[in-house]
Amino acid sequence: MIRAVVTDIEGTTSSLSFVKDVLFPYARERIADYVAQHHADSDVAKLLSDARHEAGNDGMPLDSVVQQLQDWIDEDRKVTPLKALQGLIWEAGYAAGDFQGHVYPDAVAVLSRWRDDGLRLYVYSSGSVHAQKLLFGHTEQGDITGLFDDYFDTRIGAKVESDSYRHIAAQLNLEPHEILFLSDVEAELDAARAAGIHTACLVREARPLQHAVHRQYRDFSQIKLAAFDGPNAAGAASTASRT
Repeated sequence: MIRAVVTDIEGTTSSLSFVKDVLFPYARERIADYVAQHHADSDVAKLLSDARHEAGNDGMPLDSVVQQLQDWIDEDRKVTPLKALQGLIWEAGYAAGDFQGHVYPDAVAVLSRWRDDGLRLYVYSSGSVHAQKLLFGHTEQGDITGLFDDYFDTRIGAKVESDSYRHIAAQLNLEPHEILFLSDVEAELDAARAAGIHTACLVREARPLQHAVHRQYRDFSQIKLAAFDGPNAAGAASTASRT
């Protein structure tokens, strides 16, 4: 029986275009000025130090660090200090009303129903926990952060590594087969499934995955939790598609 749902954000609860076409360019355009103004702040200084370490050059000058951060944005790298800095820049954007967090109405409706039914709800995204809370706190539907019990980011591990999902299950104090993970990325779903967690793929505007073992859905309204009762046998030959 599913007792908790862990959801991705991009392409799952929220449009890919909002992140790719709104948030990422906003941060890239402003990151040089932000670093110039705040590099001496203790929190930002720590993130810049972490970025230097990630780049393999602890003596990297500030302008080179900025260029590295911009390159990581262009490459869509899941680098923890970059994600944290982006979150700080987006915080200013949300506060200024430059944009609102996009969440699909079907996601809000179904997550709200699951919450009312007693399910525990969590978010797991490559974006920092701070950025996740900002998005869900500034949606067109208002502040919906109260739907979620907790948030996870790459500090618990990469989303394509099975150990990350084992760590999440341990933190939730649940057996893996009591958890359903939602994402639009097959590699993430594969990793969760290998950890014994149930999986569902949101395809939305994308084409259904070919030969995938994950159940596939166009939106949250199609997901029936009863379909995931029982242990998840990773590597099963096939799973029913719901497209």
